[in-house]
Amino acid sequence: MILDALLARATQRLLQAGSASPRLDAEVLLCHALGVDRTWLYTWGDREPPVFERARFEALLAARALGHPVAYLTGEREFWGLRLATSSHTLIPRPDTERLVEAALAHASPPEGHLLDLGTGTGAIALAFASEQPGWSVVGIDQRPEAVSLARYNAERLAIGNVEFRVGDWFTALDHADSVERFALIVSNPPYIAADDPHLQQGDVRFEPASALIAAEEGLADLRHLASEARAYLVPGGWLLLEHGQGQGRAVRDALAAVGYDEIATLRDLGGHERVSLGRRVDSVTGEGRS
Repeated sequence: MILDALLARATQRLLQAGSASPRLDAEVLLCHALGVDRTWLYTWGDREPPVFERARFEALLAARALGHPVAYLTGEREFWGLRLATSSHTLIPRPDTERLVEAALAHASPPEGHLLDLGTGTGAIALAFASEQPGWSVVGIDQRPEAVSLARYNAERLAIGNVEFRVGDWFTALDHADSVERFALIVSNPPYIAADDPHLQQGDVRFEPASALIAAEEGLADLRHLASEARAYLVPGGWLLLEHGQGQGRAVRDALAAVGYDEIATLRDLGGHERVSLGRRVDSVTGEGRS
């Protein structure tokens, strides 16, 4: 069977299995099995695949038909133009999160500074920012050692040297005996899905780590915790930027206002949904941090 026919059959199989992007999934998996890019696939669609590579593709296709994420099957996903290694220990980087990177870059006005990425996972946010701001020092933290190892691997593979990754539960990796590290920007894409949300039984999230998805208080517990605790780790005038679910903007703005942030706003993603809320640390007594 030539490649064009193999792709057509695979696309139909994934369509029947409920894939939202059957043709793209089939192409990505076939490219991975053959070790080629999609341009090669389009050019040489009249060729027959070697026996071993076709068997490999059929195995990947069967796993995708069962719902396994393409990013886990291929072991990589592109984010902000960076090719990132992925694993089942981390969330799959998604385009919506690029909105958080854009917002962080928009608030990184000095040529040098310090950014903290909490719950870094693959390191996607930290690495995207660090690649655009080589004068900044970036720290990424995750409570899962497997995630931190993966983020470090991604940094090494991409040769991004102005970032480091640590194991810790939110801010615990920042407290030292005689000092506390402080940052001009703190960003996070924390767990924000309620435990009973039906979306947890759909699509790729069925296979992603629950600890990176689910939060108490209808998905708001970690967002509220970060809003409350981050002030102590921000320099005066520093910004906290939080990714959240499309219906959580008001609750996150309220959480930021309750602990004294200023210039609070919510930004929308490409789909028009509220996606990132942010606020600026201002000393309520002296007004330090105001421009």
